[in-house]
Amino acid sequence: MSRGKRPKWILNIANERINILFNLAENEFFTHPERSHRYAELALKISTKYNLSIPAQWNRRYCKNCHKFLFPGQNCSIRLVNCTVNIKCSECGHIMKIPYIKEIKSKRRAKIESYIKQKRNYE
Repeated sequence: MSRGKRPKWILNIANERINILFNLAENEFFTHPERSHRYAELALKISTKYNLSIPAQWNRRYCKNCHKFLFPGQNCSIRLVNCTVNIKCSECGHIMKIPYIKEIKSKRRAKIESYIKQKRNYE
């Protein structure tokens, strides 16, 4: 194994393969769910081998525990609980909790800023 950085073209090919595998997993889910789970596992292996992050569009589409492809409404359930998005895998029962506090804070800041502007206009 050589040391150092990998060439950019190798990383681009690995990214393309990850996207292709996740697209295949999404298309094959209803006909062959086992095959789609295998595609997700292969994409994760590629990302770990080349030290790449999973693209944002696919990051929440696989279980972090059992590494199976998640299709909302089929093998996972999504709930909003106390400023978190809970994604529960039906295969292993693992719950991924993703906060959405930043959006709430930005809305509060916007309200406060508009309130301050109104106060300044009256003074």
